[in-house]
Amino acid sequence: MPTGLTKDAGWQIGVSRTLPHPLPAVWDFISGPEGLALWLGPGAELTPERGAPYRTAAGVTGEVRGYRPEDRIRVTHGATTVQVALTPAGSGAGTVLRFHQERMVSAEERERQRSHWQRVMDEIAAALDRGRG
Repeated sequence: MPTGLTKDAGWQIGVSRTLPHPLPAVWDFISGPEGLALWLGPGAELTPERGAPYRTAAGVTGEVRGYRPEDRIRVTHGATTVQVALTPAGSGAGTVLRFHQERMVSAEERERQRSHWQRVMDEIAAALDRGRG
């Protein structure tokens, strides 16, 4: 089976990075308006309860599938599912931020989304480094 293709969830991609910021600061940023705009899309607002719908300014719709404060947010995003998860860095210094997307339709979409999530990660890291998180 090709890399990234799963039996049950179609094509998937995961991107992670250790950020030199405490977990509560990273959570506050990614679950707040500016962070949501970066990873979910401009205009996105989430109600932190399972089944709550959302819509971005670009018209993408979905629903919250899981929301555990300072741990993870899981949402449908169009036909795919996106999860953002945080864990303390093993060294105790910083936070590991992970994005995972599944149910993509092709290897080409997977590669596009890999670039997308790497860009999002860069933007989040830069915003946190500027002290906005």
